[in-house]
Amino acid sequence: MRAVVIEEFSTLPRLKDIDPPTAPEDGVVIRVEATGVCRSDHHAWLGHDSTVSLPHVPGHELVGWIDSVGPGVTTFSVGQRVTVPFVCGCGSCRWCRSGNAQVCPEQTQPGFTHFGSWAEQVVIHSADANLVAVPEDLPAANLVGLGCRFATAFHGLRVRAELTPGESVAVFGCGGVGLSTIMIARAIGAEIIAVDVNDAALKRARDHGAAHTINAEGLEWQDLAAEVVERSSGGVAVTVDALGREDTIRAAIASLAPLGRHVQIGLLAAPPVFDMPRVIALELSLLGSHGMAAAEYPEMLELVVQGSLRPQDLVTNVIGLEDAPEALRALGENRQTGMTIIEL
Repeated sequence: MRAVVIEEFSTLPRLKDIDPPTAPEDGVVIRVEATGVCRSDHHAWLGHDSTVSLPHVPGHELVGWIDSVGPGVTTFSVGQRVTVPFVCGCGSCRWCRSGNAQVCPEQTQPGFTHFGSWAEQVVIHSADANLVAVPEDLPAANLVGLGCRFATAFHGLRVRAELTPGESVAVFGCGGVGLSTIMIARAIGAEIIAVDVNDAALKRARDHGAAHTINAEGLEWQDLAAEVVERSSGGVAVTVDALGREDTIRAAIASLAPLGRHVQIGLLAAPPVFDMPRVIALELSLLGSHGMAAAEYPEMLELVVQGSLRPQDLVTNVIGLEDAPEALRALGENRQTGMTIIEL
């Protein structure tokens, strides 16, 4: 099969012919219909993820059709159209049994722990616990982003922060996951403030549902927080950091009203320093979001089917597998305000 193969970190990967996979005992082989280009793929290419060993095939957001199933799979069959969370649980530990596979200690991640979806076929382990059946009539663009950015944002807002209609939320960073967060917050019915340093990103944030936008270029974090507090008449109920920067995290926590909830989605190179006394005094909650278990997908998928949530509106570029290496390199040179998908 054709696959994009990383043979050396930070060196442009190549499109090659490699041996096709076989289904493991409890898993399936999926024929990839479409797959996403995510900043996490860029981190894997640079060698920032310790789970990645070379040679390696990236890719963790996907939709496709089941080509073969292992003998231990009972719920899914050949020919079904499916997607999958980028964090796959073992299916049997107490975390998986409670519906929290995204924190499974034995988790697998296509594109990180094993070959991913930038290929004609990809293996998914513990298929019964991790696969999500999707409608056959929805275009691939409506579904690809559900594996990572939309799932992580939905889990963070709806499950971890328990965002409800009418509450206020400030989103720091309007790249792929930030815009996904804004779109989900709009679908829930929240009042949204979007923060970025790029006017084009802020325009897209307004297009996707932000009521207020703040260009943070040149602002100290204290001043940025003060502006969010002013726009929200005393502080927001929920903040989301989609960047992974200490200054935006400090601004986010300083923007919260009493009993507010901060959701951390952006990955960090080092632990941040922030105002813990404020967290204690105002009883703030600090929450992480690391993907979403398959068990939580029905609510999000129903929003997509109804048209309340439109991941396809985030897609700005559709390429072929042969263009994927260059797309990976380009991630390090510009901040995308939309989503690139690879159609096979």
